[in-house]
Amino acid sequence: MLGTKILEEKESKFNGNLRVLRSLGLGTYIQADGLTQSGGIVESIWKSTLKKVKNSKLKIQNCLILGLGGGTAAKLVKKYWPEVKITGVDIDPLIIDLGKKHLGLDQIDLDIRTVDAYRFNTIGYDLVIVDLYQGDKFPEKFEGEKFLKKLTKNKLVIFNRTYYGDKRPLAVKFGLKLQKIFRKVTYFYPEANLMFICSR
Repeated sequence: MLGTKILEEKESKFNGNLRVLRSLGLGTYIQADGLTQSGGIVESIWKSTLKKVKNSKLKIQNCLILGLGGGTAAKLVKKYWPEVKITGVDIDPLIIDLGKKHLGLDQIDLDIRTVDAYRFNTIGYDLVIVDLYQGDKFPEKFEGEKFLKKLTKNKLVIFNRTYYGDKRPLAVKFGLKLQKIFRKVTYFYPEANLMFICSR
């Protein structure tokens, strides 16, 4: 893209090639193996999704973010629910460091845990955000019934899935699985993503 500048580049054992980019139209954002993970387009995706939740008047006092990345979703959750307690989980310390350095993650009041989200206690939250991409892949273990059933012990769970090309049928298949596990599943389509807003 014209006017795009690479601010920093690192190799991650979890996310492959990590690049921090800045462009005129999208501001500063982090890409993992070519897919934007934080900032840029991801910000508008989460903004429209969380605005939808905010309009539902659900009371959000605590929030768990699985796949914290550079902190885009955390920043927006704090904007819409200023008093919320946020726990952010990410397996990749490199992407967290880049978020702190370039996206203001260090200015958000939250509890950051650098662990595998699969092993983290996910029970007892008003809002859980599941944004568990490694590069452009959603790891299979997070589609398993055991993991998904644990998440039904929360008020509201939002899953972010990419929705373009060969990712579309995978997202649709995942949605059908969620419908068997959660009582209510709402499909929401911002940009090139499909968001599943699920409640018990």
